[in-house]
Amino acid sequence: MNISTLTPSELGLQLKKAGMFLQTGTFITHLKTSIPSVAEGISLLYADYPLIEHLDFADFHVSLTYPRNLRRWLKPQIQFLFDGKPLFKPLPLNQAFPMFEWGLNWCVSSHANHYLIIHAAVIEKGGYAVVLPAPPGSGKSTLCAALVSRDWRLLSDELALIQIGDGKVVPHPRPISLKNQSIDIIQHYDPDAILSRKISDTIKGTVAHMKPPTNSIVRANETANAAWVIFPKYQAGAPAHLKKLSQSRAFIRIADNAFNYSLLGIKGFETLTGLIGASQCYDFTYSTLEGAIETFSALKPPASSK
Repeated sequence: MNISTLTPSELGLQLKKAGMFLQTGTFITHLKTSIPSVAEGISLLYADYPLIEHLDFADFHVSLTYPRNLRRWLKPQIQFLFDGKPLFKPLPLNQAFPMFEWGLNWCVSSHANHYLIIHAAVIEKGGYAVVLPAPPGSGKSTLCAALVSRDWRLLSDELALIQIGDGKVVPHPRPISLKNQSIDIIQHYDPDAILSRKISDTIKGTVAHMKPPTNSIVRANETANAAWVIFPKYQAGAPAHLKKLSQSRAFIRIADNAFNYSLLGIKGFETLTGLIGASQCYDFTYSTLEGAIETFSALKPPASSK
């Protein structure tokens, strides 16, 4: 059974009372909250995820609650708790669902040190993965959302998980975070995309989240071989263009985008060396999603990935 089998009232009651176990790839999160907007986001964007009745273990225990102060009556806020302790400053109540997503990113990036964790989107087709490391504002998530709407499988929008030892890319499919103009761009590009309502005035501007394709969730236990490392950058008016990047330069840039490269020591070095060695590395500029889709459709995996 999937979460979609619960009615909104049943889902809200479960989140409020016993909480809910969410399985996203290899991770289990126990979530408890009485905040209606979080229940709304789970119902809409996590509908295709498995409904887990009960487990004795979870990787992360999180809750979203109202702070216990006078401000809650004047200007309601929300706080994210990890193992019962607040991690971040409270945010306005209407930002509760984005805060859940941001908090879950923190949980994975801070604790999943059995992987090399890179700040990157990852997509896959035919068993071969494209790792898309990029800083905020590069158009990474917009490009990722467009590609998965054209039959690429979503492995992750924010966190590339590279398995220590064999270098496989481990799926962690969750809603895709879209910001500002990218929200309208994706709604226009893919009218069938399911998006949460827009939340304005966040630290990241106006945000919304896009529901992952059902196929990506169903195949969340299927790892992939990395075949490309591509650094995307939106550039107004630029034609879609891949520029070959040296492996040494790509190594340095990915290390800078990794959350735990230094922490992993020699294992991090060996894992990143393996990732780069198995991949074709490029810089990629684009201005239209149509041009980007055409370019990615023409990618051919290197012989070393076969």
